[in-house]
Amino acid sequence: MQPYELTITQASRAIATRELSPVELLDSVSSQIERHEARVGAFATLTLDSAREAARSAEAQIRASGPAGPLHGIPVGIKDLCDTAGVASTSSSRTRAGRVATADSAVTARLLAAGAVLVGQTHTHEYAYGVITPTTRNPWDLDRIPGGSSGGSGAALAARMVLGATGTDTGGSIRIPSALNGTTGLKPTYGRVSRYGITSLCWALDHAGPMARTVPDVALLLQTLAGYDPRDPGSVDEPVPDYSAGLDGAAGLAGLTFGVPTNYYVAPIEPDVEAAFRAAVATLQDAGASIREVELPLAGTYLPIEYGILVAEATAYHQGTLRAKGELYEADVRVLLEAGELMFAADYLRALRARQLVKLAWQGLFEGLDAVLAPTLCATAVRADDPVVRWPDGTEEPAIDVYVKASAPGNLTGLPALSVPCGFDSQGLPIGLQVYGRPFDEATVLRVGAAFEAATDFANRMPTGLG
Repeated sequence: MQPYELTITQASRAIATRELSPVELLDSVSSQIERHEARVGAFATLTLDSAREAARSAEAQIRASGPAGPLHGIPVGIKDLCDTAGVASTSSSRTRAGRVATADSAVTARLLAAGAVLVGQTHTHEYAYGVITPTTRNPWDLDRIPGGSSGGSGAALAARMVLGATGTDTGGSIRIPSALNGTTGLKPTYGRVSRYGITSLCWALDHAGPMARTVPDVALLLQTLAGYDPRDPGSVDEPVPDYSAGLDGAAGLAGLTFGVPTNYYVAPIEPDVEAAFRAAVATLQDAGASIREVELPLAGTYLPIEYGILVAEATAYHQGTLRAKGELYEADVRVLLEAGELMFAADYLRALRARQLVKLAWQGLFEGLDAVLAPTLCATAVRADDPVVRWPDGTEEPAIDVYVKASAPGNLTGLPALSVPCGFDSQGLPIGLQVYGRPFDEATVLRVGAAFEAATDFANRMPTGLG
């Protein structure tokens, strides 16, 4: 096994026992970047020179006094929405060409403090406003999208060009690329991870969180990223538990009850996705969980409310730049921003009020439940030159609506939501299982994901599209 094939958990152990040095690990990861980045296009900016300096420093520190923590010497990618001091941080937009951040975002600073080695800024759909990430391709099939907006992070993880990464999630942007790239990602509870220094798409719905290959790796990243930050108005001062506790599977899932929706995620849905989801539910039931069918409340309102809030706030954020540099936005993003100019304030306020009703309804849904299970997405990765989902009944739907629809409940409610690989379709494309949890109960969500991961081998499979 090459070092780049290791998970964070495995690499951390090897570094702690001196079987592997941070320099050797970075060299191995860099070889993957050299082999695949030209075709995958996961990075907006590579910082390999400073990464080598950081790896050498980590190696010396570990030799002298041992690792400072489990992320010491681990190569990670930072989503280009997150500022990294001294590095081009452009939100993958021509409107910010040449912009170099003067300070670190909170997530960057926490990773640096933990000793992580920053490999570069990963591509996002321009300003995170989309699910295609057109700069980047899916390592499982280079003709297909990696999802978005954290598509660069998802693709870099799948191609083994980093061991961990940051993502943001306003309408599924952590979970969508995690599902489409066969990796793992967690949208934490709203307010759990600071958004300070991260370019906003929609203040009311933005989340930041970890992306990696496995659930234990996501837990290690979340341990570092989570915590109160008064610089973020949405940050919540909630105790941070030990997220790695209970992930060894010893406790099993006995005594836990999971809800399985009878609506919303059931139609339309690709047959292979539905089969993989049903098999995943059965696997968790075999692990000791009780399963209860539930009806998701107010389900027909999720997508309209999501767009009603997101479109208005995104346009408000970009209003000045749209007027000064409108011609520099990509066409798809510019259309969405201009459409927001046509929204009435009354409609935005109605969306906010309706969102509160959804949050209250989901609070009632969780009575007697420890988690709600669903497909992460109801369709796998579409072709980059044809971003449309064609359902079995012959109807068609834009991929952005299909993917955001499946993700919106997590953003509207602010509940933690994990995507973990749960299978592949007939074309060999990854499928994800989504686990929703109670507010600030990421620990249970991770426990569910780890139990599923331990019973399957989907998270260990390598992409087949890179040759």
